[in-house]
Amino acid sequence: MVGNGIGPSSGYGQFPNNHFSPTMYAKQFLMFNRIASIADMVTNTDFTGEISDAGDTVEILKEPNVTTRPYKRGQKLVRQELDDDYLQLVIDKAEYFSFGVDDIEKRLSHMNWMEAGKSSGMYNLMNVKDKDILQYMADNATTGAGLGIGVSGTPVTIGFGSGETSPLNYLNQLGTILDENDVPDDGQRFIVASPKFFEKLRDETSLVVQADKTGDPLSVIRSRKYGMGEGYNLHGFNLLKTNNNPKTAADDITVMAGHKNSTASVTSLTKTRVIEEHPDYFGSACDGLLVWGRKVLKSENLFVGAIDF
Repeated sequence: MVGNGIGPSSGYGQFPNNHFSPTMYAKQFLMFNRIASIADMVTNTDFTGEISDAGDTVEILKEPNVTTRPYKRGQKLVRQELDDDYLQLVIDKAEYFSFGVDDIEKRLSHMNWMEAGKSSGMYNLMNVKDKDILQYMADNATTGAGLGIGVSGTPVTIGFGSGETSPLNYLNQLGTILDENDVPDDGQRFIVASPKFFEKLRDETSLVVQADKTGDPLSVIRSRKYGMGEGYNLHGFNLLKTNNNPKTAADDITVMAGHKNSTASVTSLTKTRVIEEHPDYFGSACDGLLVWGRKVLKSENLFVGAIDF
């Protein structure tokens, strides 16, 4: 095998076929870039145990809204009949992967192609699910019309110049909107935004990077610990950065703000199988399947704004 890229000098005749230096292969794969899945971090997954197969439906009963009435001594009571309204969460999304490895490839290779392919396939399944749920949430959220947070085609410009809204003030507006809609402020509020939005939050002009303003030398913004779990928040929001953040119909960037109880998601089936005897040639096969469903339960607890920079 000729593998050495360093050729001989003029007139040097030793090892003319270059067989002294065969091509060597690394023992580890060069992994492609992967991003963290955040769909389960912004949705209620409590209903997962109530379903089993694709096509199943979960009927989620709404809490009855009991009316109050003024009362005077001796007054006859009007007894209300309770409603049993419900929402349906349907398991109707499925994605799969399938690949094979020939026995000769397996025997002559020093790499475990089966495990590498399985890892890649499962990641890509989860990434498809992540994109789907975030897009579905954005499509079914309460839009920013009349709220000052931008709508498709008329985004709010995020920045520090004249006529622009600073990213911190934008977060403050979103927090006020949730407050005015009685959205619980119990540590489960979230912000889903693009890397560019968080770049603006870390801008040297932004107050959140100035320890003398925040009194916090370990600021989550400066440490870039977005989406790291409880305690890493700003204005009561867990900060979640993702490249899967959906865009509006007019191609504006979105910022989603809400509470985990706004949306339910269910992963019904996550399955991989290795078939030792490939049906078409001598080798093995590997298949993977992911089945899930999602439903916005409280659109009043989920808002989406449109921004640009």
